Amino acid sequence: MEMFSQFHGAQMIADKYGFTRDDHDRFALASHQKAAAAMDAGAFDKEIVPVPIVTAEGEQAIHDRDEGVRADASMESIGSVKLLSEGGTLSAATASQICDGASGVLVASEAAVRAHGLTPIARIVNLAVTAGDPVIMLEEPIPATRRVLDRAGMSMKDIDLFEVNEAFASIPMAWMKALDADPARLNVNGGAIALGHPLGATGTKLMATLVHALKARGQRYGLQTMCEGGGIANASIIEVL
Repeated sequence: MEMFSQFHGAQMIADKYGFTRDDHDRFALASHQKAAAAMDAGAFDKEIVPVPIVTAEGEQAIHDRDEGVRADASMESIGSVKLLSEGGTLSAATASQICDGASGVLVASEAAVRAHGLTPIARIVNLAVTAGDPVIMLEEPIPATRRVLDRAGMSMKDIDLFEVNEAFASIPMAWMKALDADPARLNVNGGAIALGHPLGATGTKLMATLVHALKARGQRYGLQTMCEGGGIANASIIEVL
């Protein structure tokens, strides 16, 4: 029996769309650069809960910055990382960083908002979950995006910002190519290649980032999508209030 994994699926997508190692390395570099700029500008301050810690030296400190972002990353440093497979185009530097993390969002009905005197910051316009090929698997955000746009009666041009999880560089790159998306509206504060992919927490982490990025820019509609194991993907469109 032939074994397959997300690593194989990501490389299959890279091969299908004709991406080179240089393409992936440039995307990863941009992720670090955008994330570093966002951190310096305080873009994450309203969505991060600072955590009190004790350093290795026994000193009290506050942990409030993601540790994976490399402001000094370069094409040379990223290009020096060993490829994940012989003859492949992806490396650990162009894959999401494994990290610890927790995140959450409060989702409430209109009735609950009224009953508890809450002030909503965004509303869900539409949702979609799709499932496709379990081998290439990570390509599924493309049909999931098409489905949610169709259900919402919207087009790519109606969306101000996109958050597409950077499981591997080839995933958002294929998504952009297939949907003719504007790269200037994608992962504007960097993505999982730089910031990390805390499994089980990434979805709400991306949603928090999307809402705050839209509010900071005075924009209205955002679309979030991410691949999942086994060929499943979800996509959500939100409207900032």
